Amino acid sequence: MATRRTAREWTVQLLFQLNLNPMELDKAFAYFWEDRESDPESKAFVEEQIRAIGAHRDEIDAIITDAAANWDLARMGVIERNVLRMATAEMLYRTDVPPVVSINEAVDVAKYFGSTESGRFVNGILDKIGRGLDRPGRERGKMPPRGA
Repeated sequence: MATRRTAREWTVQLLFQLNLNPMELDKAFAYFWEDRESDPESKAFVEEQIRAIGAHRDEIDAIITDAAANWDLARMGVIERNVLRMATAEMLYRTDVPPVVSINEAVDVAKYFGSTESGRFVNGILDKIGRGLDRPGRERGKMPPRGA
C-alpha cells in the first residue's frame, strides 16, 4: 500500500507528464498506472487530485498568482508550479486533510523533486494561501462525497 506521500509524488509526476504531453485524462491515467503498483485508495487519491486541478485550474492558478507577489505563474519552475497546484487543490477541495498537512507535504515533495530553495518558495506561497482559507489550518473535516 502506497503512502499519501507517495500519492502526492505521483500527482506531481502526472501533472508534469501532462504538462509535457497533454492528453485525455483517462488515457494519461492508463499510461501512468502501467508501470506502478498502487492500491485503490492511493490511485483514487491521485486521480481525484488531478481531476480537481483540471476542473478548477483557473481558480487555483489565480489563487497562486495572488499569493505569489511579483511572480508570474509561467516564470515558476514546472516542479514548483505543479506542487503549488497540487497543494492548493488539496487545501481547497480535500477537507479531510488539514491545510497544515498539505503545506508540509508539499514542501517535502518540492524539496524531493526540486531543491531546498524549491521548498522555501513553495512554503512561502502556500502559507499565505493557507492563512486565507475559511477553515482552521490544523483541523480535518469530513470529505465531501465524490463528485461534489
